[in-house]
Amino acid sequence: MSGDFDTTLFAPQGGFSVHIRDLSGANGAEPLETVRGFPSLAQANAFARRYVRDSIERCRAPDLTPEEVLAAWFAFGEDAEVVGAGDSQGWQSGGEIRGFAAEPCRDAEERNWRVLDPRRQEDEDGEAGEGA
Repeated sequence: MSGDFDTTLFAPQGGFSVHIRDLSGANGAEPLETVRGFPSLAQANAFARRYVRDSIERCRAPDLTPEEVLAAWFAFGEDAEVVGAGDSQGWQSGGEIRGFAAEPCRDAEERNWRVLDPRRQEDEDGEAGEGA
């Protein structure tokens, strides 16, 4: 054993990525944004799920039916897709989107994608380095 830690053991080189897509079509088929550097598939999946859950809730208005919530999300929302995990491993909105539309989110943590965002860690590291 060499003592070197294999950083690609749980993630590809550079980590997993999540594509954010604008469903309004403003960007065409291209992602609006790509969030890179997730150290594990679990974190990338949780980020994508929470991001979409938050997007659905931002599209929800009082008295909308689940179908109307979905229509609003498809017109104005954002979808998230885990990249580099294989089709069966990465979280996809299709499996849960109808449930999200049917049941309003009651737990704010289910929408808190920011806490899982790897860019947040980079910002904190940068701030810590500036003061040292």
